[in-house]
Order: sequence, then structure tokens, then C-alpha cells
Amino acid sequence: MSPAYLLRQLLGVIPLLLAISLILFTVVHLAPGGPLDVYADNPSVTPAALDHIRRAYGLDQPVPLQYLMWLRSMVVGDWGFSIRTGRPVLAEIGDRLPATLLLGGSAMLLALLLALPVGVLTALHRSSRLDHVLTLLSFSGISVPVFWLALMMQLLFSILLGWLPAAGYTTFGDASLVDRMEHLAMPAIVLSLATAAGWSRFLRSSLLDVLRQDYIRTAFAKGQTVRGMLLHHALRNALVPLVTVISLDLASIISGAVITETIFAWPGIGRLFIESMDGRDYPVLMGLMMTGSLALVLANLAADIAYAVIDPRIRFG
Repeated sequence: MSPAYLLRQLLGVIPLLLAISLILFTVVHLAPGGPLDVYADNPSVTPAALDHIRRAYGLDQPVPLQYLMWLRSMVVGDWGFSIRTGRPVLAEIGDRLPATLLLGGSAMLLALLLALPVGVLTALHRSSRLDHVLTLLSFSGISVPVFWLALMMQLLFSILLGWLPAAGYTTFGDASLVDRMEHLAMPAIVLSLATAAGWSRFLRSSLLDVLRQDYIRTAFAKGQTVRGMLLHHALRNALVPLVTVISLDLASIISGAVITETIFAWPGIGRLFIESMDGRDYPVLMGLMMTGSLALVLANLAADIAYAVIDPRIRFG
């Protein structure tokens, strides 16, 4: 992959992010309600104080002018201040991002460890009893709602068995690695199961297409073992379509697993999004959505690079 191609791709990101930011900013400001509604029924907040807050955050200006002011600040790295907490938006996101990366990274690692063997086994043993059982489990993982699975795991492992904490990031006063792993276990498993189920189906379908190719039959005719055929021929080619799915899921996980983080009270980006949406915290909402958009664009670029690494025949000029 040439540096010129990467440079063109990166430059193409700029107008795309500008268009995304304009659409998101318009939708957020046209939604019913506003950030000052939380003060409407508070008798201690005077109209003069509300007017001061409105001017301080530029809410008294027309929406197009607000967008231009926000865009100018965004470009120079000033993402504004949270209307709820008064803290810088970058600080709000920075405090929550490590927890989301920990949860998302753990979930994706578990999903890969589950999806790769299941996808390979179901493709190699197509229409067998093992294939039917694993396919049923995969479709169950895809079909079961995440919130229901999370609640059932809390009921079983926290309330009935008492093995794991029901929610939270750490136990108060205990910041040990074991304690963090105990809190991480259930949300990571919940987030990984549906992801692994989908990935295994994509890998199975892709691997079946590869196994039908003439060069695979030729490899077997030359005495190639199943293991050698998978490692040197089939699996690398079958992974190319899966990389696209993984890149999209990676971006969504980085943006925040909203349902999982909310149910398990995990202090990540997804939970911050819910809190900001409830409070109509425009600066934080825009910061979060632009972070998610940038993550999606960069994940697609990373997928292009991965294509060339996995399959040398793929070239981007």
C-alpha cells in the first residue's frame, strides 16, 4: 500500500467528517428540549442566571452561527465545556475512554477466540451434527437481546450464586487486578457473545466459498494436510471479508457499548452518552459522536491496510 494512497484516504476524511458534523449538529439542536430545561422547574435559578448560562454557551445565537463557532473551536482542539458538570469535554471523554477500551478490547479478544474455532469447525464439518449444534448456538447468540442476557447473568452469577459483582468498575477501597477482572467478566462476556456469533457465521460462509476453489482441491491432491491447507491457503483468504465486519464492530465498541455499560454501571463512553443525552449536554454529545465517527473512518482505513497484509494480491494504488 503506497503512502500516496494513505494520504489521499486521510485527506478524504476531512470533507466526510465536516458533512457528518453538520448533520449531527443540526439533528442535536433540532431535537425537542434543550440543556437549560433541567433548570426550568428550579426556583433557585433566576431568569437572569438562565440568560447568563445561555449567553456563556452561545445558545442565544442562531444555530448556523453556533455551528461555525463550535467548528472553529473543535479544529483548534477546544471542544468546549460540559453544560452538566462544567468540565472540559476532552476531560470528560478522556476519563471514560480507558474503561471503554478495556471492556471493548477484552470483548473483542473473547469474540475472536470463540469465532475463529467455531467458524472453522462448522465449515470443515458442514451439515454434520457438530455443525448443526454450533449453528444453533450461533443463531441463539445473535437472536438473544443483549439487555436480557445481561440481566440473566446478573441474576445467576451475582444474586443466586454470588460469584461475581453485579455492576461497577471496582469495589470501593479495592483496586486490585483480581477485583477489576471480576467486575470486567460479565460485561465482557455479554458484549462478546453476540459479536462472536456473528463473526463465526461470516467466517463459515467465507471459508466454505474458499474451500470450493480449484487451488484448494489441488493442494489436497498434492498431499497437503487439512491443517496446512487452512494455515497456508484457505484461512488467510477467508479472513478478508471478516476483516470488514471486525472493523465496523471495532468502531462501534470504541464509540461505547451503550446497553452493556448502562446495565453494568460501567463508567465508559456509552454510559456517558446516555447521561449527556438525558441532560441535553450539547458539547459532550457532539464530542462523543464525532469521536465515534472518527473511529469508524479510521477503522475502515485500518481494514484496507489489513486487506493488503492478509492477501498480498490486494493492492491499493
